[in-house]
Amino acid sequence: MARTPTALLSPADQERRRALRRMKGVALGALLAMAVVFAVAFAFQRDVEWLQYVRAAAEGGMVGALADWFAVTALFRRPLGLPIPHTAIIPRRKDEIGQQLGEFVETNFLEGHVVRTKLEATPLAARAGAWLADPAHAERLAAEGAALATSVLRALSDDDVQGLIEDLAREHLLEPDWGPSVGGWLERVVAADAHHGAVDLALDNIAVWLGNNRDTFQGLVSRRLPSWVPRLAHRLVDDTVYREAVGFVDAVRADPRHQARIAIDQYLARLADNLQHDPATKTRLEEAKASVFDSPRVRGLAADAWNTAKTGLLRSLADPESALRRRAAAALADVGVRLQNEESLQRRVDGWVTDAAVFLVERYRHDIASIITDTVERWDAAETTEKIELMVGRDLQYIRLNGTVVGALAGLAIFTIAHLAWGS
Repeated sequence: MARTPTALLSPADQERRRALRRMKGVALGALLAMAVVFAVAFAFQRDVEWLQYVRAAAEGGMVGALADWFAVTALFRRPLGLPIPHTAIIPRRKDEIGQQLGEFVETNFLEGHVVRTKLEATPLAARAGAWLADPAHAERLAAEGAALATSVLRALSDDDVQGLIEDLAREHLLEPDWGPSVGGWLERVVAADAHHGAVDLALDNIAVWLGNNRDTFQGLVSRRLPSWVPRLAHRLVDDTVYREAVGFVDAVRADPRHQARIAIDQYLARLADNLQHDPATKTRLEEAKASVFDSPRVRGLAADAWNTAKTGLLRSLADPESALRRRAAAALADVGVRLQNEESLQRRVDGWVTDAAVFLVERYRHDIASIITDTVERWDAAETTEKIELMVGRDLQYIRLNGTVVGALAGLAIFTIAHLAWGS
């Protein structure tokens, strides 16, 4: 059988190989010692009667050593290279062993009640909270999360993301009719007088603009007067228009029941009703919506918004001192403190984790166990045998030593009983 090159073995495997070779030498030495003792005792047993007992013990020891050597060797290879039936068990039945091992794990470990019993006896949330409450651990987890998020963002195609955003916007914004929903929302706003604040804000801004732009009214009306009207009248007309505009705005601002306010309320109420029930109004709204969303500028704005958001996220994720990273680490540490101190939260989290683990085990237990079977099937038979022998071979050499000792004792006992029963 081909040996695994030493260079491919881990340091631990190389140490196991050295220990295995030492134990094989010890077991072989015991067999050779028994053979020497047997030869000496056999040669001189006629002259020294008690050497018959030594010869019987050595003979039994050799038989036991050889039998156990055959048994141990037959597990991993054919003894002496001979095609003896039921030898080289591990390399010949590797796949079957892997399958049985997978079935054993599936049956005895991947059981819902086994997993539940183990997890319920383990304070998962408290341990996780104690670990996470350490600021260094929280920062480490935040860094790992940032690295994962960065990888995901870099892997995303900008064109695909923009296409997805466009598809979602079209599905949830463009395709549904806005009229009924916008009209219903506007109707509730008007009924609750919630629009009055917006009207007041608009009036305040108009008043400020009028106060800062009096020159804008110069010639606004007077330039339309006949040329024969005196210039003084021109200025008087413009000043009158300006004062009337300022007075009108001030009057509307001061009177909550002003006719202009009532007109605005009535207009908004009619608009809300038309948006819900008038086909022409709904059609105009849909056309306006489509023209806005189909505008190349709007599409370009969406692309710029994604690129800007992505660049900002990548920059924040890469900077350990960014507000995003600091807040993430602080939030994780806070979660750890709560998990560590709040028993009710611990019970809920432990219950969630346990239920999730049991669900996954019961649903995918066969798939999980098949990892063992599939992995063993992919292993090379020679390397598999070598690995297993390195793991257990040293202990198996003790079987050879025990066989030598037990065989010697059995041989001595059998010879002694026979000698006593029937004489020499």
